[in-house]
Amino acid sequence: MSSKPQDAVAGVSVLPLTRPQLAEARRMRAAELFEQGRPSSEVARAVGMHPESVRRWKRLWEQGGVQALRRRSATGRPPKLDDARVEAVRTVLEQGAQAHGFEADLWTLERVGVVVERVTGVTLARASVWRLLTGRLGWSLQRPRRQAVERDESEIARWVA
Repeated sequence: MSSKPQDAVAGVSVLPLTRPQLAEARRMRAAELFEQGRPSSEVARAVGMHPESVRRWKRLWEQGGVQALRRRSATGRPPKLDDARVEAVRTVLEQGAQAHGFEADLWTLERVGVVVERVTGVTLARASVWRLLTGRLGWSLQRPRRQAVERDESEIARWVA
């Protein structure tokens, strides 16, 4: 696992928006266009959504205003890790796997789970570790290239020449 590059503006890192945040931003833009009196077909093109979705949003907006289009908090069991703990985990993971006693500087779900437990005291299942990494931290799967440990680039270049 590797962290995605982050945009930096004046020394401040900007985290990528999550899918729910992007969807809400799209609905808020649609609400602005509804307020301007734009037709649904034009709003659909402007926000890149299917016209039927935009018509549904417009009905909600007409009934409850902008607040009806806002994202609702998730129902069900709250996450085991709050935002502060997730940021603590991010900081620790960015130090690399070797900094935490692993032989290779490669994060696996099992290794991340061990580190999460050390840092927060919370045990996560592999699927929960995956959701933490991809959903809440914005990381993506990175597979190392397979290469022989004994490979000697200078010897290969000499042989080819």
